[in-house]
Amino acid sequence: MTAKLSEWEANGEAVGASRRKRAQTDRYQACLYFAAVFQAISCGIHYLASVFLVETPKFLCNAPDNITDVVFGNHSATSLRDIWGAYSPGGGPVVVRTAAGEQWELSRCQRALRADAGDQLRYVFNGNKTVAACATGFVYDLSEVHQSIVTDWDLVCEREWLAKLTQPTFMLGVLIGALLFGDIADRVGRRPILMATSLCQFVFGVVVAFTGNYYFFVVMRFLLAMVSSGYLVVVFVYVTEFTGSKVRTWTSLHVHAAFAVGIMVVALVGYLVRVWWLYQIILTLSTSPFLLFCWKLPETPFYLMAKGRHRQAQTLLDNMAALNGLPATLKVSDLIEDSGEAAPMVGKETQTGATASREPSSRAERKMSILDLFGSCKMAVRTLVCWAIWFIGSLGYYVFSLGSVNLGGNQYINLFLAGAVEIPSYLVACFAMDRVGRKKTCAPALLLSGVACMLIIFVPGDIEVLAIVLSMTGKFAVAIAFGLIYLYTCELYPTVIRSLAVGSGSMMCRVGSVVAPFCVYLADIWTYMPQLIVGVLAFIIGILTMLLPETLGEPLTSTLEEAEALGSKPSKGAAKSGSAAAEEGLELKQPHTKA
Repeated sequence: MTAKLSEWEANGEAVGASRRKRAQTDRYQACLYFAAVFQAISCGIHYLASVFLVETPKFLCNAPDNITDVVFGNHSATSLRDIWGAYSPGGGPVVVRTAAGEQWELSRCQRALRADAGDQLRYVFNGNKTVAACATGFVYDLSEVHQSIVTDWDLVCEREWLAKLTQPTFMLGVLIGALLFGDIADRVGRRPILMATSLCQFVFGVVVAFTGNYYFFVVMRFLLAMVSSGYLVVVFVYVTEFTGSKVRTWTSLHVHAAFAVGIMVVALVGYLVRVWWLYQIILTLSTSPFLLFCWKLPETPFYLMAKGRHRQAQTLLDNMAALNGLPATLKVSDLIEDSGEAAPMVGKETQTGATASREPSSRAERKMSILDLFGSCKMAVRTLVCWAIWFIGSLGYYVFSLGSVNLGGNQYINLFLAGAVEIPSYLVACFAMDRVGRKKTCAPALLLSGVACMLIIFVPGDIEVLAIVLSMTGKFAVAIAFGLIYLYTCELYPTVIRSLAVGSGSMMCRVGSVVAPFCVYLADIWTYMPQLIVGVLAFIIGILTMLLPETLGEPLTSTLEEAEALGSKPSKGAAKSGSAAAEEGLELKQPHTKA
């Protein structure tokens, strides 16, 4: 018995020592990782900040003179401030009497002067009226929204389209920034881009708060979108090149989760601060601590090796070992020789000798184009379905996030929930895709999102909670599909056109993000119209997803012929290693989807 106890104690000490060594080994990388991911919160903040920046409160045409009496239906008061609680748009005009004795009927975009109204102020008037434009501006209900760009610059009525254009122009900046900074980061390095975009996020974010007119505001928000998108793209590559293959899936989820935390921060600050410029400053300052230590971030060793700066790479590896309390035994030459590890880490699509030998020389020599994605009926269907998933993933993500404030109830709680439901969705995606398969995770997720959104049609108008629950269920489900489509696309296409497939899918994703704000504006027609549109599309695309082959346990393909054969034959013995290679080399670029 004593011998067994001694053995157990020894084993326990060994396990404890192993855990302590692992924690010490990863200490430096963990610090870099969490520092870089912390700033990703700001991307979620700026992407969704417009929800409250352009909020439109109740408003009416202003009267030409001081108001002495107000009537709306059966309600009467001495000022408009006392009538806002009873007023509802579309419920008829508000009748006021001015200090000069004139009676005016005030509507949202026009006003009418009653002729020969007499001394008595009545709500119903059948006499002659003179309709006039809102020459003296508008009056707003400032009980909920104290100040927004809408109230500052009168972005209502014929100028309402300007307010609705702010989010689409921001998403256009996201598209351009992703393309621009992703390329620059491969040329000048990850570290300079992380530092530059972080600094510009802070500067542009503060400048937005002090813009004096609408057009300057839109320009600064466009620039802010570019640098936010640039940071989000590059930070994914950065953390990938500093983390081991065993934890890359989880590090990817953490970046997604940081973006979701940013959405929740927007909801919290929006609730506490109702003045738009102060709200913008606080949101910008919330991640400013990153600026204090971002200059300490090193360049990634794999980028240095890819550029031939081997001495700097070796110095970095030695410093990492010293800070982790380990001997400096890892050499750059060892990493260079192991091309199977180095190539995926720098995010390039390089081929090993074995892979190259399996490809026909004619295929390697011919330059591939996007037309090769449609080289056969099977590949054409696969490409169209993949594009549809990319599109609905982005469209649904932003429709559910931006449109959450229109669902009724407390808009701040709704937006907070829209961010909170993402976190469990990524956990579900991570576990399900490696256990039940990519297709069997993506298709049911889209179908669930579609069913949840279409059920909103049958929700009675007085049960807002049920509509919110269904909408959040749709957001949860679509986020699962949105989180795994990058890896799934990589596995569906061969090496020779994999970059084209992912790049074209990313463009469809960005098209969805630009279209999403316009879809949200359909809530003016019917509150749940945006969710219904996303639901119908998600359900149809979920059914179409069943046409795709399953890639779990399948090796990465090298030629178009091998890719077409996916799903038509059982996986070989090499499947496990191929799937692992796919996860190691490709999975962690998922944040490109949000950008």
